[in-house]
Formats: sequence, C-alpha cells, structure tokens
Amino acid sequence: MAWTEREQAVWNDVMNWEQRLADYEGNDFQYTYSKWLNRALMALPEETLESFFTQLDNVLFQIHSLLQSSQLQNEARERIIMSARVFNEEISSIQDLKKLKIDQVRYLNSQHSSRQRLYSLVQGGVTGTGGAVPLSTDLAAIAILNLRAVQITAMTYGYDPQQPFEMMASLKVFHAATLPERLKAEGWQELLMDLEERENPYFYNEQEYLTDPSWLEGTIKQFAKLFAITVFKNKKVSNLPIIGLAIGAGANYRLTKDITEFAEKYYQYRWLQEKKEAAE
Repeated sequence: MAWTEREQAVWNDVMNWEQRLADYEGNDFQYTYSKWLNRALMALPEETLESFFTQLDNVLFQIHSLLQSSQLQNEARERIIMSARVFNEEISSIQDLKKLKIDQVRYLNSQHSSRQRLYSLVQGGVTGTGGAVPLSTDLAAIAILNLRAVQITAMTYGYDPQQPFEMMASLKVFHAATLPERLKAEGWQELLMDLEERENPYFYNEQEYLTDPSWLEGTIKQFAKLFAITVFKNKKVSNLPIIGLAIGAGANYRLTKDITEFAEKYYQYRWLQEKKEAAE
C-alpha cells in the first residue's frame, strides 16, 4: 500500500512528540528529590532491593494475566472488533485492525481511551472521599485501570497483548509511561530498541525486569496524593470533601491521560513504521 499524506502527517506528529520528550529538562528540585530517593534505597541491602523489585514485577505480571483472562477484557476485545467493522466489514480479529486507515484507528482509540480516563476520574473521586477501603486499594486500582488502558490501546492498533512479545511490550509501555518526565525519553528509546531486536512475536525468552528505583518516584507521588486526601477529608462543603475529591479525581485522570497518550504514540509509531516498510 502507498504511503499517504495523512500517514506522513501523523508520523511527523509522533516525531515532534518524541523530540519534546528528548528536550525536557527537569528542575533542581526533581534532581535533588531523585538523589535523595536513590541514596535512601542504596542504604538498603542489595538482596532486599532485588527481592522487592522482583515482587513488584510479579504483581504487574499477575495483573496482566488476570486482565487478559477476565470477561471484562474479552468483552472489550469484542467491542473493539465490532467498532472496527463500521469501517471494514472484513475485520474479524485484533490483527485485522491494521487494515484500517490511520485516522480510523485513531478515532477508535480516542473513543476507548476517553472511556478509560472517565473510569480513572470516577475511581479517583471515590478515593478522594477519604474512605478506608478506597484509600487502601487506590494503588492497586490505578495499576489495573492503567495497564488495561495500555492493553486496549494496543488492541485498537492491531497488536494483541495475549502474544508473548506484545504482553511484555504493554508492560514496558506502562512502565515507561509512569517514569518521571525527565526519564521518559530514555524509556521510549528502550522500547524502540526492543522493536529492533525482536525476532518472533510469539516468543520472548529474555529475563526482563520492569521496576527500578527511578520508577518508585511516581509511586511516592501517589502516596503523597493519598496523604493529602487524608488531610483534607474533613474539609467538607455540603457534606462532601470537595478538596479531596478534586485531588483524587484530578490526579488519577491526569495520570491516565499521560499513560494513554504515551501508549498511543508508541503504537502509532509501530503501526506507521510497518506501513512505511510495506510501502518501500
């Protein structure tokens, strides 16, 4: 198929976004905070750190497996395929979505991403009420909602997270998208290197580690959010903790927005790169 002007325009948009990632420079506070966190972690025994991050990785793998085997995800898969049939009646699988035009795929993804952001907004609002259960389950809910958002983005671009390479890719996209802003360019480049080095989409033999000390910066921000919600939960207007609701809903919505944008750029890059190679 010929390379179209619209595909070139979207490709340019991805390249501009990539350049903005590379141009981002953190401030002095961010670097000081990072050094403090690394110093605190390095004070711990190496075996303790390795065990801790291994357990975090295992949690992410378990969440991925639960999502892929859940009825909710199977229904999302069917909805994506049915939505795609509006543009092409021959669509019968996730891989078939690559037959669509770039703007058609972008439209489908915008519909599903908007739904995921709404879920995060609501979940963050519930956490913002300051209840014990929502506060204690907030981090798990964030991980589930946002990893699911990455998987849905992958599927709308024709990449099936049930395949071993795509499973690992979705986890690494989630990881890179939740890194501190100044480190996202590095995470992006690692994702592109994985694409260059892959051999077979149905196998992934390397031992990969996802979480690391830098990734914890975002997790600590989430604890800070929960602390702020706890502090303001008794500041009520019309019997509602308005400040806590705004903090919880706003923070969770923004996080999902950032993650879905990063994920979309990654899968747009892959979709367009394959189109370019096919057109040559």
